[in-house]
Amino acid sequence: MPPTKQRVQVTLDVELAAAVAEFGGQEPRSQAIRDLALRGAEAIRAERAARGDARDHLRRIATGADDRYDFSVSEELHASR
Repeated sequence: MPPTKQRVQVTLDVELAAAVAEFGGQEPRSQAIRDLALRGAEAIRAERAARGDARDHLRRIATGADDRYDFSVSEELHASR
């Protein structure tokens, strides 16, 4: 009977083998690879969200919507160089 869920083939290169050895513990290798993939996806999502937040913050500063940034202080610091 064929599996009900699709499978993927992954080459166990040096880097992946090291990660599986380090974080896999006593789990079956396929479970360790699954866990690494899910945690990696979570980390990538968090990184993208942080980048988006940073862009939004810079846009607020640039448009004057965030008045906590004092351009005159920055100007003085650059002038004193």
